[in-house]
Amino acid sequence: MKKLPFTGSGVAIITPFDGDKVNYDELGRIIEDQIANKTDAIIICGTTGEASTMPDEEHLAVIKYAVEKTAGRIPVIAGTGSNDTTHSVRLSKLAEEYGADGLLQVTPYYNKASKKGLIAHFSEIAKSVKIPIILYNVPSRTGVNIDVSVLRELAKIENIVAIKEASGNIGYTADVAAQVPELYIYSGNDDMIVPVLSLGGKGVISVLANVCPKETHDMCRAFFDGDTARAAKLQLDYMELIRALFIEVNPIPVKTAMNLLGYNAGNLRMPMCDLEDAHLEALKSCMKKYGLIK
Repeated sequence: MKKLPFTGSGVAIITPFDGDKVNYDELGRIIEDQIANKTDAIIICGTTGEASTMPDEEHLAVIKYAVEKTAGRIPVIAGTGSNDTTHSVRLSKLAEEYGADGLLQVTPYYNKASKKGLIAHFSEIAKSVKIPIILYNVPSRTGVNIDVSVLRELAKIENIVAIKEASGNIGYTADVAAQVPELYIYSGNDDMIVPVLSLGGKGVISVLANVCPKETHDMCRAFFDGDTARAAKLQLDYMELIRALFIEVNPIPVKTAMNLLGYNAGNLRMPMCDLEDAHLEALKSCMKKYGLIK
């Protein structure tokens, strides 16, 4: 069996900024609060962490900080994907050197790739490191969906162990589960956590967990403990909040929500911008309904 990076709720954690710099003190505070509220893994420098606007030096420094702050209490999965294979290899090797427990690798975006190119890209990254790799399938952002035939080939590589499945297509997820049982599956969509778990998924890489870490953990834990009714209830109970956290493109709403919760999440980096006023009021109203703010 392949090594399972984590089971349960992995938070796709935000990166707090103070102007043009990372607010490391606040990142540390958020990590501590996540661990205290039973989050099962930290996913650092992903989409939600605004890694696409981080220069390499900063990107790697944030990974290193998260590893040191977490100090082995829960796994740290580092986002080191790129549309440049050589770039991904460099970031991945350094993340491994800094102590990351695993890597999240997005499909190459903009330039895309053929099936052959995807296999070559991920294979090159995998052979450069020893730690587990989670593939990240998010066609709405990259323009590429990883064909199941590609996954079958990649699953033959020992340290390609899982997929973060964020296509939103439950039929595709079922095909992956049926045809590529060697790969573990994590939901990449908060509105599909329990459906993915029901197909054998091992957890979620979650935006919701930033604001509701315990509830997201509990949803997964209930399912794994056999209390599927409670897991389903939690999924349904939090659907309105999940929708609110995606009222505009991620991570705009969740970072706004973290500021509303009293964290110094700071600004978004351009081209991300503040929520539109109507959406801000809708988010506040929803958070009040869930008792997150007054």
